[in-house]
Amino acid sequence: MKPLIVSLLIIAAQAAAPGAQKFTGTITDNMCAQANHSRMQMGPTDAECVIACVSSHDAMYVLYDGKESYTLSDQRTPEKFAGKKVTIMGTLDARTKTIKVDSITAAK
Repeated sequence: MKPLIVSLLIIAAQAAAPGAQKFTGTITDNMCAQANHSRMQMGPTDAECVIACVSSHDAMYVLYDGKESYTLSDQRTPEKFAGKKVTIMGTLDARTKTIKVDSITAAK
């Protein structure tokens, strides 16, 4: 009976775990987490500022949805979307505010 109860608890926990979600926002960096690059001015465009902050100042790519910033598990793919509005499919870890990225595409 005990193995059955343990199995049911595992299945219930997996069912309650959130699956992949869609997130839309702007790819920026955690130094300019609200996509406002006017203070940093690390380049003439937002995209160049984001890339410069990540490459020169050990910043991390984040998604800013207009209210919150979320760290992205994938720190390579966002470079080509720096400063742009995107849609990310992934799973949110609400405790760390990190999105485990499955895919990133340009938002329509």
